[in-house]
Amino acid sequence: MSESQAQNDPTAEKDPSDWVTGDEPATGAQKSYLHTLAREAGEDVPDDISKADASRKIDELQDETGRGQ
Repeated sequence: MSESQAQNDPTAEKDPSDWVTGDEPATGAQKSYLHTLAREAGEDVPDDISKADASRKIDELQDETGRGQ
């Protein structure tokens, strides 16, 4: 997919730093999954994490735990 097609595709994945709502608190679903991954990885996650930071941490922990592949 070309860059112009990606820009016009509403399903294209955006970088969390570009999210309009990225600074808002993480959603309940994000927090739940994030805490599950963090527990498996033996890590702690702050309760006041933002949507964008939660998304990045989920990606990181999925790589670390082998989930989501």
